[in-house]
Amino acid sequence: MPSDQRLWGGETAKAVENFPISGETVPVSVIHWLARIKGAAAAVNGQLGLLGKRSAARIEKAAAEIAAGKHDRQFPIDVFQTGSGTSTNMNANEVIARLAGEGVHANDHVNMGQSSNDVFPSAVHLAALDVAQNDLLPALKQLERSFTRKSRSFQNVVKAGRTHLMDAVPVTLGQEFGGYAAQMALGQERVRAALEHVGQIPLGGTATGTGLNTHPKFAEKVRARLRRESGLGQIAAPRDPFEAQANRDALVELSGALKVVAVSLTKIANDIALMASGPRAGIGEILLPELQKGSSIMPGKVNPVIPEVVLQVAAQVIGNDTAITVGGLQGQFELNVRIPLIARNLLQSLSLLSAAARVFAEKCVDGIRVNRAGTDASAGATLAVATALNGAIGYDKATVIVQKATESGRPLREVALAEGVDAKTYDETIDLRRIARGNRD
Repeated sequence: MPSDQRLWGGETAKAVENFPISGETVPVSVIHWLARIKGAAAAVNGQLGLLGKRSAARIEKAAAEIAAGKHDRQFPIDVFQTGSGTSTNMNANEVIARLAGEGVHANDHVNMGQSSNDVFPSAVHLAALDVAQNDLLPALKQLERSFTRKSRSFQNVVKAGRTHLMDAVPVTLGQEFGGYAAQMALGQERVRAALEHVGQIPLGGTATGTGLNTHPKFAEKVRARLRRESGLGQIAAPRDPFEAQANRDALVELSGALKVVAVSLTKIANDIALMASGPRAGIGEILLPELQKGSSIMPGKVNPVIPEVVLQVAAQVIGNDTAITVGGLQGQFELNVRIPLIARNLLQSLSLLSAAARVFAEKCVDGIRVNRAGTDASAGATLAVATALNGAIGYDKATVIVQKATESGRPLREVALAEGVDAKTYDETIDLRRIARGNRD
């Protein structure tokens, strides 16, 4: 059958005509998972004796082709469509029936034991679970490892700490990068925790959660088949079929975890851009890889282009989460009716974060170098090292020393000695590396 031949039928045509909204179709990963569900459903219905084995095999084959991406152009309906995803479910039924051939009916056979209300959200859940498990989590782990390697490499690089954007006691660059690695590790934990609930799909509930017109063994057999074929062990029965069908709380939960990752990346990317600022008129403690010209007019300018990309992605993810939250609010009684909106934004967030984390690791973090002049200058210049003198001379006297050093511009040591601090006490106490270690040996 020619790849450009239209395989859909009248219901798809009506939806295309009814929803000329964005020109953006349902995420292809949702289409692929919808096809996998329908292929598994046909196989199970065949095993249960509800569907002829020949028809079941033909439906399975057609669904497998769609799941493999061979017919992506056959799903033209706008993502902003009926809130249950019924239009796309009918689109899938029609295309599969056409591919399966004569005698296979879109509703009676392809859609057997199913409703848009349980199948479409199940496809969205599984697409999100798949992308999160196989794309996002490995990307975040890669970024975590990049930060960990830099943390070890920078463990003895002392620099000024900063709180409120003001000078604070010294830290090491390695400590800062170790904190970034921990943020990425915690982000993975949050995503994994949400995936347990995302894997609980409403399959088998049909129209309202009752399972009307569905064999009692259908749903669990289909879930088992999907687990086996996909390797996604989190696929499970819902705690309650009416809860699972009436809301999309698990997808809202996952989006919330993605928002936290976006917040973490925002903090980290901002820090890295600030530490690289200058290099002479800014903080200038690190040097970023030079990936492209930073200006069309200023020669030699290097900009933090990758941190800027990460910041933009994070902003989009945070915005997507707002839309997902609103979508999650919009269920009445037995069905949430903003599922395509949630799918569109959640799958985009997963995709963007996966790509951004990889690019951040490979094109930025892995290539960061220390600007020793900058770190040495900031470590030596921060007057907050006087904090270490508190135990020997007291907070009030240390405050006087810092204030006089600030007002006069004289070195802290010179002012301290003039104020009566013993030189040996000062030199033994104001050891920048020891201060940066804090209470750790």
